[in-house]
Amino acid sequence: MNAALNPHPASSPYQSLVERLNRFPQGAPESKTLYEILKILFSEQEADLVSRLPIKPFNAKTAAKNWNMPLAEAQQILEKLAGRALLVDVERDGELVYTLPPPMAGFFEFSMMRYRSDVDQKRLGELFHQYCNVEEDFIHSLFANGETQLGRVYIHEPVIQDAFVMDYEKASQVIASSSTIGIGVCYCRHKMAIMNKACNAPMDICMTFNSAAHSLVKHGFARKVDAVEGMDFLQQAYDSNLVQFGENTRQGVNFICNCCGCCCEALIAARRFSPMRPIHTTNYQPAINEDDCSGCGKCVTICPVEAMGLVSANHFAEPNRKKAKLDESVCLGCGLCARICPKDSIRMQARPERVITPLNTAHRVVMMAIERGNLQNLIFDNRVLWSHRMLSAFLGAVLNLPPLQRTLASRQVKSHYLETLIQRFSN
Repeated sequence: MNAALNPHPASSPYQSLVERLNRFPQGAPESKTLYEILKILFSEQEADLVSRLPIKPFNAKTAAKNWNMPLAEAQQILEKLAGRALLVDVERDGELVYTLPPPMAGFFEFSMMRYRSDVDQKRLGELFHQYCNVEEDFIHSLFANGETQLGRVYIHEPVIQDAFVMDYEKASQVIASSSTIGIGVCYCRHKMAIMNKACNAPMDICMTFNSAAHSLVKHGFARKVDAVEGMDFLQQAYDSNLVQFGENTRQGVNFICNCCGCCCEALIAARRFSPMRPIHTTNYQPAINEDDCSGCGKCVTICPVEAMGLVSANHFAEPNRKKAKLDESVCLGCGLCARICPKDSIRMQARPERVITPLNTAHRVVMMAIERGNLQNLIFDNRVLWSHRMLSAFLGAVLNLPPLQRTLASRQVKSHYLETLIQRFSN
């Protein structure tokens, strides 16, 4: 960014925080709007402290060492940050372990998942809208870089007929297998409501699971529910024709959003950047029985990414008759069109090639880091040791080679280090 346009010089704690956020694969491109968001969420002192936190999960002792302060004081600060959902805290082996979540899916959403008076949510919603919906850099960097993406779509289970669907492809199985389930306010619709642009879809329907849900429930950002009530919320989402968009993992899913095409940032990105595949599709796509299709257009209206259209049916006796036509390159495979079709002329069938889903969060993060050229930040997550800095800079240079050379280097990194990195990042 041009220094004349940057209100925060390099010595600013907020500048340091932005640099820290961008060490993670899901970063936040620098802009004036981003600085305004961070100033609402973090004090200047907090921005300085958070900028010095590791990428991998850490305990209070690590924070105290990085901050050069007594352990008790560090614990108080960590608890305060976790209490505002700026950090996620989880108990492991009797010890609290903290993680700084990425902006999205992370502390951007968490800040709007309950109605609160300790921050100016109206101003925050306006800034989020500007940063995420008007400016393109953030959404483009989040969804349009690399093959491995943050989220994936889940199949609309009521339309499953003969298709074989794996358990990890079902939102119902995520609910049934989660250790903790939390329900909060939908970030996207809450933000759009502030802008007077929200639809009438349910607001209190954002689902979090497992460790993320445990932390959000603990600090009052989500309401704990059991699996039975969780299934009730899922049915409400089905009845409202919402798309289930969740974390792109097979195990330990941390969130599922119930999305509408008008408010949801993921679905908006899918429309704006469709050639880049910003969202992983399901393993299914609609098959249209053209002989039965009446051309009513209901599938066109309900599709959240405009993958359905109407074309001439070329019917000799009815020259004005239309039929539905699918753009397979855009379709998410959610199944809403099959649900809404009044003549049952749409069914879901398996895609020719299965979509690969990362095993868990660590696997997804490592793959995203490799593809985005910042794997070195995960390998050498220590900003103090000079030797680590040198190694980090070296690997960073390798991963920023021209595309063909970087692809070759990435393949070598994947083959030699991927499993080890997953284990190290999970610890």
